[in-house]
Amino acid sequence: MADLLTLENVTFGYPGRPKLFENLHFTLRDGEAIGLLGPNGSGKTSLLRLVMGLERPEEGLILLHGKRVESADEWRTLRCTIGLVLQNSDEQLFSSTVLEDVAFGPLNLGLSRFDARQRAMEALQCVGIEDFAHRPIHELSGGEKKLIALASVLSMRPKALLLDEPTTFLDEAAKRRIANLLPELGATRIVVSHDSDFLAKTTGHIVTIEDGQIRPLRS
Repeated sequence: MADLLTLENVTFGYPGRPKLFENLHFTLRDGEAIGLLGPNGSGKTSLLRLVMGLERPEEGLILLHGKRVESADEWRTLRCTIGLVLQNSDEQLFSSTVLEDVAFGPLNLGLSRFDARQRAMEALQCVGIEDFAHRPIHELSGGEKKLIALASVLSMRPKALLLDEPTTFLDEAAKRRIANLLPELGATRIVVSHDSDFLAKTTGHIVTIEDGQIRPLRS
């Protein structure tokens, strides 16, 4: 498998706090599905934010297909290649209706309004909520917003997915839907969750963050 994403010698921390990562090495390969488990504050969400350029490392490099990501155009390419589903869906949804929100990404990619809406409907069908297309965002439950946020990322057809606590606020039926859906998508992915059973169903292997490094989960 070829390397899709590499974090090389990355050091990062927030002001006034201990470093989350020091000289971190991590690679995500094409076709790989990694589960990331760890306690609150260990850096799971920060890792995803570093990958997407929402935070910048104090030292070290982010590489996409082996090439350094540095310029605005390079970060745009990365964000088209890798899609992030945030833990708090309210930070990701901002349009009036579901269809408008899910079509926003494809429109930004330069698709026509018709093609963007087609992409949006396909993504909604993929997560099993095409009937929600014309519902106002503000009327949705927390779990429904999670599914819309996932659809909005899928509509851009990324090569890889980063999912931060994708089962938060979901009822058991929706959790089963996501657990069945992720393997069906076949996308390269990192899934962050506190639910080890969910990670076992949706990823190939599970890692954790220890002492500023990503390590295999100890049994």
